[in-house]
Amino acid sequence: MKDYDHYIIWLDYFNRSLSRHKGRKLKRESSIFDPTLEDLIDAARSIGYDPPQENTNDHARYPRRPYVRSGYIMLPKKENKLYLIRSIAEKLVQRKNKNRPSNR
Repeated sequence: MKDYDHYIIWLDYFNRSLSRHKGRKLKRESSIFDPTLEDLIDAARSIGYDPPQENTNDHARYPRRPYVRSGYIMLPKKENKLYLIRSIAEKLVQRKNKNRPSNR
């Protein structure tokens, strides 16, 4: 049954290697290569959401790419979905840049 009180946030929204036609929602600069469900959950927690385990699925398939397992989290509708996606993407990029070794 459809849940009208939550947004579904797919990993493919943030995958830099995908085209927009395949499901990426943001610019390449605002995306990362091959995000994981743990990355997505941590980014959601850092902006104030706490997705419970039953609201995550790492074996789901994004409808535009049914041949590849992706994954998603469900977050309550507090604000606009695009604003939520951009906030999560910002945290994902910050986290990846922090973990990247510097070239010195």
